[in-house]
Amino acid sequence: MAKLKMKMLLLLVFCLHSPNVFCFSELSFITEPSDVTVLPKDPAVLDCQAHGQPPVTIKWLKNGVRLAESEQMQFLPNGSLYIPKIKHTKERSDEGFYQCLSKNKFGAILSQRSRLTIASISQFLLHPLPMAVTAGSVARFSCAVTSRPPATITWEFNQSPLPLQTDRITVLPNGVLQIHNVQLKDAGQYRCVATNIESRQKSQEAKLTVSQGVGAKPLQRPRIIAGPQNITVSLHQTVVLECFATGNPWPIISWSRADSKPIDVYKAKVLGNGNLVIKDVNSQHSGVYLCRATTPGTRNYTIAAANLTVQVPPSIVEKPESQTRPRAGTARFMCQAEGVPPPHISWLKNGEEVHLNGRIKMYNSKLVITQIIPEDDAIYQCIAESEQGSVLSLARLIVVMSEDRPSAPRNIHAETISSSAILLAWERPLYNADRVIAYSIHYMKAEGLNNEEYQVVIGNDTTSYIIDDLEPARNYSFYIVAYMPMGASRMSDQVSQHTLEDVPLRTPELRLISHNSTEIQVSWQQLPSKVSRGRVSAYRLSYRTAADNTVISMELPQNSTEYLLEGLQPDTIYLLRMAAATRMGWCEPSAWTSHRTPKTSSRKVPSAPILQVEPLNCTSIVVHWRTAPETEAVVGYRLCYHEESQPEQPVIQLQAQTYTYTISGLDPRRRYHIKILALSQAGDGYETDQAISTPGCVSARDQMAATPPSPDHVTVLTNNSSEVSLRWNRPTFPSRKAISYTVRYMIVGMHNASAVRYLQTTKENVTVQNLDPNTRYEFAVRLHVDQMSSTWSHVVYHRTQPAAPRRPPTGVRVTLIEDDTALVSWKEPSEPNVVVTHYTILYASQTSWRAGSWQIIQREGSHTMALLERLQPGNVYLVKISASNQVGDGPFSDVVELPMKRGNVQRNQNAWHPNSFQHTAVFSDGLYHIDQRSMTGIIVGVSIALACIVMCALILISKGRPSHKVVALPPGEGLSLPQERYEENPEALIPMMSTNFIDAKGGSHMVINTACPFMSKNQSRKWLLFNRDVSIPTEIDVEGRVRLYETGKTVLRYEEHLGSAPLPPSSREIIFGPFHVESSQSSEASQETGDSGHYSNEESNEEMSNPSNDAAVTEPKLSFQVENEKRVCYHLSGHNAARPCCTSDGS
Repeated sequence: MAKLKMKMLLLLVFCLHSPNVFCFSELSFITEPSDVTVLPKDPAVLDCQAHGQPPVTIKWLKNGVRLAESEQMQFLPNGSLYIPKIKHTKERSDEGFYQCLSKNKFGAILSQRSRLTIASISQFLLHPLPMAVTAGSVARFSCAVTSRPPATITWEFNQSPLPLQTDRITVLPNGVLQIHNVQLKDAGQYRCVATNIESRQKSQEAKLTVSQGVGAKPLQRPRIIAGPQNITVSLHQTVVLECFATGNPWPIISWSRADSKPIDVYKAKVLGNGNLVIKDVNSQHSGVYLCRATTPGTRNYTIAAANLTVQVPPSIVEKPESQTRPRAGTARFMCQAEGVPPPHISWLKNGEEVHLNGRIKMYNSKLVITQIIPEDDAIYQCIAESEQGSVLSLARLIVVMSEDRPSAPRNIHAETISSSAILLAWERPLYNADRVIAYSIHYMKAEGLNNEEYQVVIGNDTTSYIIDDLEPARNYSFYIVAYMPMGASRMSDQVSQHTLEDVPLRTPELRLISHNSTEIQVSWQQLPSKVSRGRVSAYRLSYRTAADNTVISMELPQNSTEYLLEGLQPDTIYLLRMAAATRMGWCEPSAWTSHRTPKTSSRKVPSAPILQVEPLNCTSIVVHWRTAPETEAVVGYRLCYHEESQPEQPVIQLQAQTYTYTISGLDPRRRYHIKILALSQAGDGYETDQAISTPGCVSARDQMAATPPSPDHVTVLTNNSSEVSLRWNRPTFPSRKAISYTVRYMIVGMHNASAVRYLQTTKENVTVQNLDPNTRYEFAVRLHVDQMSSTWSHVVYHRTQPAAPRRPPTGVRVTLIEDDTALVSWKEPSEPNVVVTHYTILYASQTSWRAGSWQIIQREGSHTMALLERLQPGNVYLVKISASNQVGDGPFSDVVELPMKRGNVQRNQNAWHPNSFQHTAVFSDGLYHIDQRSMTGIIVGVSIALACIVMCALILISKGRPSHKVVALPPGEGLSLPQERYEENPEALIPMMSTNFIDAKGGSHMVINTACPFMSKNQSRKWLLFNRDVSIPTEIDVEGRVRLYETGKTVLRYEEHLGSAPLPPSSREIIFGPFHVESSQSSEASQETGDSGHYSNEESNEEMSNPSNDAAVTEPKLSFQVENEKRVCYHLSGHNAARPCCTSDGS
């Protein structure tokens, strides 16, 4: 503690000796005026107290004009303003914005704005309207009034306060009265009463007529009578989102957010039968809220949506800092503010607006003062203002005087290197050049007004520097200043230089409109110069259908801004994209944008709205639209949006009188697609599509000139198809601390953040591995030193070398089309970015293959078929294929065999797969030639199989198992089996599961055998499907055994388990799950209810009227019939899969 007091004392002594250089009393406010609401003729006090080196004087301003002290405006000794009697007349009103101005010898500062509001309440803007309802239904009254401060709304019934003891009656804070389950006693006169501190107003009376309902109330789908409305509120206010619905039975109301974020359960509550009330709102509550009314026990629902925008007063997140600068130096004051809506930032000097000129400029929110003079010594304030208020932050600039300064640098020369780099060279100052410690390079765009000036500081060991962060096709001006310890030189002469052009940074945003079912009007705006990076020479528009990969492209002249696509198919999804070019080449094309052409209809529907989209901030977009004058009567609008390559968000239903909408909760620097169409009684109108990108959020401090420069001369050298070497130069700047680098690389055109890769190194080179061949990458490098980072270097593009195919062609298929000719077909290798120039087909008979002799055929890379001619009958041919390009040959595919026909034999469906090769499915015709060795093996195998069958039969008989009954079904009776030969069909081998298995495809938990679902509770027979060559079936309980069936005779077998008890219910449920399966009929698709502003998803009326009955769906049914047996056959149905298949009579 003693040491701290000693330091404070030393600092005070030091400040007293040098008050004008290192220490100053920053003038500040202790109390600032705040907003106040008063009644007419009442007194008012606006507080203001300031602290600083005396003497401190305080003056007052009203609406920016200085006030003179008088009897009506009295200045109190502590600086506050006292108004004895508030006046509010047409001639004079004390209402307005007030600020106090504090001043001492160091400068002056201005306080925040204070709004003085005179309390008032208007006549009712909306009166309740009379209505007639039946008993048991709902009633709703509303009223509206303008009041300052906000009025409290109550209701009267027959001129007496409305009792609110019952849950049937709800009064919302916004003045809405809701009555559920209306009763006869609710009939009467209702009126609204609004009260604030100034007066009280009563609305006109509205009569509620209640009639007795006749008969039972019919079933009614849910319908939202009054849904939530788009609302904008200030911070800490209370928000009411109304959701008033009806239906029979009464619907259940639920709330959710469109962005899937949870609703704040601590500040939100449900008022009445579904109204959402959120107290003390903040910016986290902004978003789209969905009200859902659902019929209990069904999937019938209706949704209404509304956007909540919470406005936040301005707040300064980065305050300016006081600075001490030499004369002729440069000062930069940073100021960043945030709020909703975004605040406007301006600067004050000693309480007055800064006069901008050639030396003093403001770039966005940053104030830059160059060539400082003594008059710049002052207090500067950053003021952030919006309709929600204002906030200020101050900093002082102290100017240090020095007469011993160097002369300015001489003979400035600039030379263009590339589209983003210019070389600057100069000569040292003529006087005091040996005392120069650094040079400051200043540059800015030469065209336009109020361009931001940039600064780079380098050491005194060089007289040249490359500026490499410039925009292409721009003219820049440069000047240089030399620095010494106590001052800076004057500005050097200015020079100008122009950068080269480059390919456009991106493509224009497309707007798509359909005026009929066969046209799409494509329009766009010219690219701004910052994006075009030169003069656009042409546009390329490409389109295709979603179902066809054939792309149609056309080049359009440079001055085009629209194009009409004609002769399109109605009700078809088309994909469109665009690319732009300069003299340097074409840019990367945009992502595909989808648009569906309208259906062909004879009814006249509304035309496409004229859409205008603009970003409100980095997370919000404002959508404006209007309809053509001749448009049909519009009953509403349907708006939807989605991020590029992401699914669409829920559809937003809007009223017919709505012409603007704010989409919030978006991500910065993302591209979104907006779609809107008008609704009418005749049907949905034509759709308008438009894309827009959200800007980036400015939340971090701008890079200061003292930050380290970025690495330069970044080059890329190719090692192989998956590896490159990256090299760069360390920038010239003095630093004794360790330096590290970060390398960033990604595939060009990838906008997914997860696709970006980073490498860390301490060297000026790095090897980047595991790259994709024949792929264009972008690379950038940044420098790190002493917890500071430079900007990224200019981006370097490089395409990796192509690689030989690493995978063989897929789907190799050989088909015999004539006795001596076969057709071989294949698909290209399944790997990206591999160009195939030709294919090599090798084929040989087995005899030639043993001798190592292959016949070779080559086809171009665009071909995927070839003919094999002059084949010898009776031979088996082997075929394999490889893909090649200019780099090398890829691997061969698996061998596919082709058996040739011997005489006039039938084609066999099952090709022979020898063990000497691993290959894909074989598609061939004909029988194989079986030699003596193969025949011997077949005989031995059949003998062993028969012996096993006999042994299994004896074991079953010895255990007393019931006998098996075998029934042969001729083809065409009972179970329908294919009669034709499946030539060249890979599905000829059909696996059948033996015994029982679990059917999980339909979501049910059933035990199913090879023929149909099996219910162990009601029966104990298992139907099995056997090969026709097995006369005595054996019982094999290994689950998953595969059997094959052939056309012709089919054998069915079942077992009788006499006296076998079913599994206990608990075990059966544990193993297989519940056997009762409900219909899984989906109801995800949304359908319109016909109510403007809502949409619903409803089940059939039959389900609502008979909710207990199962859904009846007619589907093809399969039955087994067995001759000479009395059996009852059950049918297999997709929606009642739990029914047994077959059972004996009487079981």
